[in-house]
Amino acid sequence: MTIAVGDTLPTCTLMVMGEKGPQPVSTDTLFNDKKVVLFAVPGAFTPGCSMTHLPGFVANADNIKAKGVDSIICMSVNDAFVMGAWGQAQNADELIMLADGNGEFTQLLGLELDGSGFGLGQRSQRFAMIVENGTVAHLNIEEGPGIDVSSAETMMQLL
Repeated sequence: MTIAVGDTLPTCTLMVMGEKGPQPVSTDTLFNDKKVVLFAVPGAFTPGCSMTHLPGFVANADNIKAKGVDSIICMSVNDAFVMGAWGQAQNADELIMLADGNGEFTQLLGLELDGSGFGLGQRSQRFAMIVENGTVAHLNIEEGPGIDVSSAETMMQLL
């Protein structure tokens, strides 16, 4: 079952790249008592994700945060090393690059994508959500290829 507007995010431990390597972080720490824009991509370093989706949030990070957002999180079913390197390559210093390495959080959200036909295995669908104090306030899931309803520009209009 897919998470919906009004639902509370499930508690899960994910990973971020820290100064000393991968560090665990709880969804409670990331989302409780905060306003957060979370967007997910099928894969770090993939063309649409690297040329359009992530760069849109990087370019608009200050504008998004000026609307009262505490943090912007980019999540992918990749490991913390990949997410850290991708964040560095994309100058995503203002974003949290969140690794859902085993796809556990993605599965709990009901937003998994079977990319095995492309050699990608289980991944996340492309989506974006606004989370207020751990509760989904807006959820935009891309229905097909392309980046429209989950873009930085679309999410800014919802803030």
